[in-house]
Amino acid sequence: MSLPTRSEVEDFLFFEADLLDNWQLKDWLKLYTQDCEYQVPSTDLPKGADPEHNLFYIADDFTRLEQRVIRLGKKTMWSEYPRSKLRHLVSNVRVLGMEGDDITVKANFAVYRTKWENTDLYVGSYDYILRREADGLKIRKKRCTLDLDGLRPQGRVSILL
Repeated sequence: MSLPTRSEVEDFLFFEADLLDNWQLKDWLKLYTQDCEYQVPSTDLPKGADPEHNLFYIADDFTRLEQRVIRLGKKTMWSEYPRSKLRHLVSNVRVLGMEGDDITVKANFAVYRTKWENTDLYVGSYDYILRREADGLKIRKKRCTLDLDGLRPQGRVSILL
């Protein structure tokens, strides 16, 4: 298997961002492998923190991520009903290498969330492990490290970064 080009990876990440911005969460979930991990470490953790030993805002496997998508689609999810307006900006995409089937990718992000006349900004970096499968690239692991001192004024992460 060959290493994908930066352009190929950028197109994939931009497609993922577009799905999130348009609340196409079921289609977004199809971008993930069955053995995936989706992580958002708390803002006070060092880079190498592990959800087995540290508190994370989000540490989901595929089943938990699927349940999160279902909840976000319901009207009873009060924190996201009506839905926030989102804009995911992805930049500085770097394809770092490949080990076995795993493709290591790093990128920066800025996510704007607007709701009830307030706009919150989440900034940070993405660390991906991608896999090339028969139907294209898939996400094996996505870690969203926030470059914030805390979650004020946002107060929570009720969206998918």
